[in-house]
Parts: sequence; C-alpha cells; structure tokens
Amino acid sequence: MANQYWNKKVVLITGGSSGIGLALAKQLAAAGAHVWLTARRIELLEAALKEVQAARSDSSLNCGIVSADVSDSKQAARIIETVTRAVDTPDVLINSAGIDRPGYVHELTPDIFEHLMQVNYLGTAYVTGAVLPAMMKRGSGHIINLSSMAGYMGIFGYTAYGATKFAVAGYSEALRAEMKPRGIRVSVAFPPDTLTPGFADDQPFLPSETKALSGNAKALSADKVALSILRQAGKGSFLIFPGTDARFFYLISTKLPKSLVFSIMDMMAVPSKKAKKA
Repeated sequence: MANQYWNKKVVLITGGSSGIGLALAKQLAAAGAHVWLTARRIELLEAALKEVQAARSDSSLNCGIVSADVSDSKQAARIIETVTRAVDTPDVLINSAGIDRPGYVHELTPDIFEHLMQVNYLGTAYVTGAVLPAMMKRGSGHIINLSSMAGYMGIFGYTAYGATKFAVAGYSEALRAEMKPRGIRVSVAFPPDTLTPGFADDQPFLPSETKALSGNAKALSADKVALSILRQAGKGSFLIFPGTDARFFYLISTKLPKSLVFSIMDMMAVPSKKAKKA
C-alpha cells in the first residue's frame, strides 16, 4: 500500500490480534508505520505480532503488543501509557475491537446486550478518551472508529450488535465536530460482512431472515476491507465505505423515505423455502 500518510506514524490498533484489525496492522507495517496491537488474549497477540513484524517495510520500525480489555477504563488508560512509554503518543488510533452475537431479540439475554455495549461502544470511548489529552496538547492525531453496515441501518437479527454500532457512529460524528478545531481527524468505517473469525462464529446464530438479507452477497476478505479503510482514511475521509454494498445501502438508507427502506428490507428478509428447511 503506497500511501505516505502512514509512514513513520505510531498507530495503535485495538482488536489487533485477528480479523480486520490484524489485516490493518500488517498493511500499516508494510507502509512504514510503527504498529502496536492490543487485545485480551496474549497468545493471539504474540502470534499476530510475528505477522506484523514480518510485514514491516523496515526492520527498525517499533512494533509491539499490549494485553488488555478495552471495556475496562483503567486498562484502556494503561494501553495508552504503555505505548507512549515505549515509542510515543499514538498519531493514529484505530478502534477495531468488537464482538457480535446475532439472534432473535427475544432470545438474546440482557447480559449479551450489556457485554456487546461494553466492548463495542464503551471500549471505543474509553481508549479514545485516554489518548485524546495528549493528541489535543500536540494539536494533531487521527481517530478511526469501526462501525458497521448495521450501524446505519437496522438489520434483522442484529438488535444487540446494531445498537452498539449506531452508538459508535453517533459518537464519531460528535467527536469529529469537537476535534476538528483542535487539528485531530476523525473517521468512521462501515464494513460489510467480512471473512473474519468472528464472522465464522456468528453463523450458527444467524436467523434465517438474516441469511436471506445477505442473499448472494459475497463477504469481503479482511485484507480487502483493511486496504479500503486505509486508502479512504489516508485521503481524509470521515465516512468510509469498504466495498460497493456498504456505500450503496448507505445511500439507500439516507436518501430514500424510511417507509420505503423498511419495505425493501422486509421483502429481502423473507427466507426461501430452502432456507427454512435448512
């Protein structure tokens, strides 16, 4: 990825041990960035770090890991302290940490709603809040938050997950307004279905209506989504749409009357007879 925007920048990626986060990390290392990863499981982080180090364009690039739970505000603060001591205040924070649990709303327990909100939304807010003081003092920085297509359009089967991603999108909009006068960029990405370990884990829980909505749409690779995010973020885009589906459905959901959007989505969510039998 030839983009000088990332060269020599210190980039911290939450949820960097797998999926889109790891794909972003490897591409950034190849672009000349100092990449630091954080996630909960140390064994996955150590394996991810080896991949990132192998992808570096320069062996002198300072790459590292911090094992922490972003849903804990104290641990979120420790992440920033650790990276700052090791290399410098991050120039770029990518909030990629996220979990999902699809299913019919009446079958989802309260603890599922709580846990998803803690990780997906509060984790984003906690780590961002921990890095902002230093970015504001310096007068520069870039926050990139990962929402989802389910973060601008209510999708059957994603009540718990979608609510957290709507929260991330709303947080990002307000954050952009506050940080613009301070020289800090903000971007929010809306990935479509992406081939990640989390996506695979979701499959047994997907309602047949949710599968019908996906139709014949092909999930994108994590590498393709990551490349699109970095290209658009490097150009200064606030709204980032990896893939044509993400942009197309955003236009539909924002330009058409809601009643028409709901009618379209309701028709798409009708499972085929074959799907019902499966």
